[in-house]
This record gives sequence, structure tokens and C-alpha cells, in this order.
Amino acid sequence: MENINWFGHASFYFIDENGNNIYFVDPFQLNNRTKEKADIIFITHTHPDHFSQSDIDQIIKETTIIVAPPDILEKIDIENERKISVRPNEKFNIKDFKFQTIPAYNTHPDKLNFHPKSNNWVGYIFELNGQKVYHAGDTDFTVEMKKLKNLNLDIALLPMDGIYCMGSEEAADAANTIAAKVTIPMHYRNQNPGNYQELEEKFKNLVKNSKVVILEELK
Repeated sequence: MENINWFGHASFYFIDENGNNIYFVDPFQLNNRTKEKADIIFITHTHPDHFSQSDIDQIIKETTIIVAPPDILEKIDIENERKISVRPNEKFNIKDFKFQTIPAYNTHPDKLNFHPKSNNWVGYIFELNGQKVYHAGDTDFTVEMKKLKNLNLDIALLPMDGIYCMGSEEAADAANTIAAKVTIPMHYRNQNPGNYQELEEKFKNLVKNSKVVILEELK
């Protein structure tokens, strides 16, 4: 997808249409695969595969703003004016970049300790290049996600590892309900190294209300 770049797992960066601003989400295992510096960094929650200080250090500059839940921001040593604290169900406009937060949490009894709803962790919907792009964070298929169909999303980035988040079937249910124009699976290859291609094919076959795109990881 043009202007959407995937490092694998839940780690992406987006470039606006004039190339002036770069937005990273959950930078992880960058391994010097980019020389770009972030204008805004978005973090969904505190787990080390989403909040990685060493990866942030690779892309931060003196003017970078970090957007994250408060339990992350308290661990980051930059000026307070460069920190934007978020909770679920909020809307923002930062540097003329509009986004909103969506709750991200587990609903299945065997996963409740991974991403409790009470932690107020988030996914994001970005208004990017005339499109609405949803990064779900780590989540099961929640009640709040069912309402996203009304937003006419252009792109949905959905986790489907089946261990800490939705599996491929539940993620397909979410994709069919949200009905974004394009759905991109994420957060599954690291946890399923031996059969991730099988999961991709299963997901593609189950999703009927959206075009599934499998991104190539940046080298």
C-alpha cells in the first residue's frame, strides 16, 4: 500500500502525501531498516513488542511528539510538551494531523490478563492522505470495534496471532463487520513462524466484505 510501510509485527510508518511528515506506530525491531525520523510516534500499550525504547531512540528527533497512554509516557524522558497522553474514545488534532483513539483489550477469559480493559490501552484511527486508517493495537473483537462500520474506514490493520489477540477466524469476523475497503493483517508472523502463510490464506478466504492485502515487510 502506498505510503504505508510495515516492519513486521504491529510496527508501521506512514508518510503523508506531500512527504513532509512521518508517523510511526509501535516501532519494534527496526534494526536500522529506516533512516527516517518521526514527526509523531504513536504507542498503543506498554508491552515491549509495542513500546520499545531502543527502537524509539532510532527514530526520535528534537521535535518528535510521542502519543501514548500515560503508563508509557511516564517512562519516556523528553519534555512534557512533547508528550500527548491518550485514553480510549478521544479525538485529537496535532500538527494538523487528526486521529482518534479506540479501546483495545481482550474479551476472552483465557486472555484477560494480557490486555485488560481497565488499562485503557488503545488503537488509533488516523486521517491520512484523505483516508481513514485504523491500527487496532492488541485486541480481541470488541463491542467498540463493531461500531466502526459506521465510519467507512479505508484501511484496517488487524492483529490475528491467536495467542495474545484475535485468531484468524475472529479477525476475519472483525474485518467483515468493520468492512473497511482494505484489511491488512498484522501481529501474527512472530508468534506463528511455521504456519503464518496458512493463516494468511485462511484469513483471505474468510474475509468477504473487504479486500485483504498482505504487506511485505521492509528489508
